[in-house]
Amino acid sequence: MPNIKSAKKRVKVIATKTLQNQMVKSQLKTAVKKFEAALKEGKDAASVAYVAVVKKTDQAVAKGILHKNTAARRKSQYAAAMNKIA
Repeated sequence: MPNIKSAKKRVKVIATKTLQNQMVKSQLKTAVKKFEAALKEGKDAASVAYVAVVKKTDQAVAKGILHKNTAARRKSQYAAAMNKIA
């Protein structure tokens, strides 16, 4: 445990930021799972889920959770999956 006041504050701040990052990651994973499930249902459901998963991916990049190239690769994979069912 830290003894210095600023170090104690950093522990609290890091715990808060870790929780926020976990929330964003969890929302992204949920969106991806919904997209994969929607691919099996059909084109209409998949197109709605595609918009949601791309939005969550972009939000993760904006918050620094994902690297922009990782997000670009994943969005490309989502688009390719959409084009397969078309």
